[in-house]
Amino acid sequence: MPRVKSNVARLKRKNKVMKLAKGYFGGRSKLWKAAKESVERAAKYAYRDRRRKKGEFRRLWITRINAAARLHALSYSRMMNGLRRAGVEINRKVLADLAVRDPAAFQQLAEVARQAL
Repeated sequence: MPRVKSNVARLKRKNKVMKLAKGYFGGRSKLWKAAKESVERAAKYAYRDRRRKKGEFRRLWITRINAAARLHALSYSRMMNGLRRAGVEINRKVLADLAVRDPAAFQQLAEVARQAL
């Protein structure tokens, strides 16, 4: 039985990794082992941080809502509780956007929240 050398498949795999490692510093973009390790690590961080980004944005929205709510003599938790009691279903992303771009609309929502408390 002839000996099989996985030349084509191995080269394809290698080229894929080396292409992903383009732009890395020094040997990380030139040497196979260093490039492979760097690409694997980068993929691991990218996977983790795609999930982490969602939490970071939620924290940003909460900070913005809190800052705007305090201008209307409410805390974040009281504002959200008031909106929930008033039956206003608006998510944090939209609420934070209103706080930044349309303060008048946010003020109306703050009044609704205050009335419901």
